[in-house]
Order: sequence, then structure tokens, then C-alpha cells
Amino acid sequence: MAKGRVTKDDWTMAALRALARGGVAAVAVDVLAKELGVTRGSFYWHFDNREALLVAALETWELRATTEIVEAVRELPDPLARGRALLTEALGSEKIAGLEPALVAQTAHPAVAAVVTRVTRARLAFLAEIFSDLGLGPQDARHRALAAYAAYLGWLELRRTAPEPAPEAQPDDTGAPAALDHLVDMILAPVSS
Repeated sequence: MAKGRVTKDDWTMAALRALARGGVAAVAVDVLAKELGVTRGSFYWHFDNREALLVAALETWELRATTEIVEAVRELPDPLARGRALLTEALGSEKIAGLEPALVAQTAHPAVAAVVTRVTRARLAFLAEIFSDLGLGPQDARHRALAAYAAYLGWLELRRTAPEPAPEAQPDDTGAPAALDHLVDMILAPVSS
């Protein structure tokens, strides 16, 4: 990357990678500037302070990992196809490995807590909408959404913490597609049969 030619998005993505590596404490302007190959002054061109960078990074994550995906999947006319597409996208490869578990672990920080809460609400609501569209009543749709979201979080944590005993959770493992299909089928099974 050319020195001095980084965008606000470059900074936010660097902050998200840092969050995945070491949580909120890892979002250090000097470290990120070095990673991006720019001076600290580049940071101040885009942000007033470190907290503004953190908030921008979290909002970028919310937009790209939830809002944009929900909008794209919602366009599919068939609710079963929506469910399968959503779960396959969510459980497939991560854009930034370990980011979701790292964010969930950092909810003691107010900015992280606020965004994780919004994202969780939006994701659960969309999952419940899909299950409702598949014919479940409101309470069953909500319960299925909770179970699906728990499976998602567990899958990501398994990917992060157990790559050797559970290689199928790794996106690049040869057994990953079959394991992922099986998990998605389990989540959707009673609804789709």
C-alpha cells in the first residue's frame, strides 16, 4: 500500500483485524499505522480519536456482516432458499477469521456491546422471519432462530479453538462442505421436510 494513500475503510478493516487478533486493546493507532505503512497523521485525517475508529470499524462490521447479507438474502423468493443461503454464507468462510468470537468476548466495552446487541437482534429477527415464512408459529420460529444462532456462534468458536480435532469446521478442509451441508440440513430439517 502506498504511503499516505490509505482510506478510512483501510483503517476500519485494519481495526477489525486487530479486534480479531486481540480485542479492543489491540486497536492501537501506532500499531495499525505501521501495519498500513503510513504515519500516525494519516489516522487523524480520517478520525478524531481511537474511539471514533473503533466505532467506525464496528459499524462497518455491522453493515457488511449483517445488513448487506440480510438485504441480499431477503431478495430470494423462497424462504427455504433464504434459510439455506443465509446459513451457508454465515457458516462458510469468515472474512476476518476469529472476529465474531472476539467481538462477543469484548462486550464489556460499551461500543462493542451496543453494536453486538444490534447485530444479534437483527440476525435473530431475520432468522425468526425465515422460520415463520417456513410455517412455524411465532414462538417456534423464535426458538428455532435462537438454536440456529447458537449453532452459528458455536461453529465459529469450534473453528477458532479446535482446528485439529474438528478440521471439518475449517473452510479449507476437504470435509468442510459436507459438514456444513449437514449442519444446515439439521437446522432446517423439520421445517423443510
